[in-house]
Amino acid sequence: MGTETAVSSDSHLFRMIALVAGEPAAADILDTLRIDGALLAGRTGPVARSVFAMALNAVLFLDLLRRAPTAAAYVADQRRLREPITFDHGALRTVRLSSGPTGALPAGAESFARILEPLGYHLAGVYPLAKLRMTGYGYAHREFPETLPQFFVSELHADRFSADFQGAAARLFGSSRDPLTERARLALESFALQGESDFACAAAALPEIAAAFGRWHDTPQLADYRLLLAESDEAAWIATEGSVFNHATDRVADVSVTANTQRALGRPIKDVVEISAAGSVRQTAFRADPVVRTFRTEGGLMEMTVPGSFYEFISRDLIERPEGDPSLDLRFDSSNAQGIFKMTRAG
Repeated sequence: MGTETAVSSDSHLFRMIALVAGEPAAADILDTLRIDGALLAGRTGPVARSVFAMALNAVLFLDLLRRAPTAAAYVADQRRLREPITFDHGALRTVRLSSGPTGALPAGAESFARILEPLGYHLAGVYPLAKLRMTGYGYAHREFPETLPQFFVSELHADRFSADFQGAAARLFGSSRDPLTERARLALESFALQGESDFACAAAALPEIAAAFGRWHDTPQLADYRLLLAESDEAAWIATEGSVFNHATDRVADVSVTANTQRALGRPIKDVVEISAAGSVRQTAFRADPVVRTFRTEGGLMEMTVPGSFYEFISRDLIERPEGDPSLDLRFDSSNAQGIFKMTRAG
């Protein structure tokens, strides 16, 4: 359904996804997503960084479907209709503390730049998110900018909030551990220096690198969570979810038509479509699915329902380029992003 060429169980891409998710899930996701045929060609020898990047995206997409039932229901519909999904981008959130590093992690978005850049991604745009006291960083792939999903990495600036907020942020996010092992670092070094890695090394590193897109700080104290929530829904979301995919995005032909279709099905979709300043990028999204998370209290542990992750839709127009033929507008938009972030507001 989704690939430009038939899915092959002996391709590097299939085998790597299967090692993490199992063969049935690997077959399903490669039949669901629209995959550039060039990424399915490798079967012997080293693994190209672009293939590893696609395998990583597929694993993270599967993880989001596991955590977001509304997204999973939509994707199941598309599979039944034999409509391929163009995975436009995945989004994640980070925190930059006043003191510099975030616990054992590099500060803010730097903790993911060290992963994305060796895989062939480059910083394609910086987007101020002033209302949220955050900054967004768009990463596009150098070799496959239109067919490999982009990453939108947002960074919350703790030093732009109150002293009480900064104290809670330091206590919680300062406990962050670094998930990257020497094995993962060796694979990333190989991708950075050579653009490829030995299959065994890459396969061993994939689950560890995928796990970096998770929560690596301690279970939040309820009191600290409430301090964060009082000033920032986004900080509270990171407190419970960490840096998992906040959302994954489907590139569709007409986001308004898609929104109306999903609304008619009774799914909780945003009331309006966000339109970029240039008019060439339009976005909307489902509201975040609720999840139950654990908090620490003076009396022990308690559970509470909080916002989880969600699924987004985007339409991108072709734009004129002075240096050549028109190409897809791959930019993001600060206003659009801030509107979409409302999908994870508590309550």
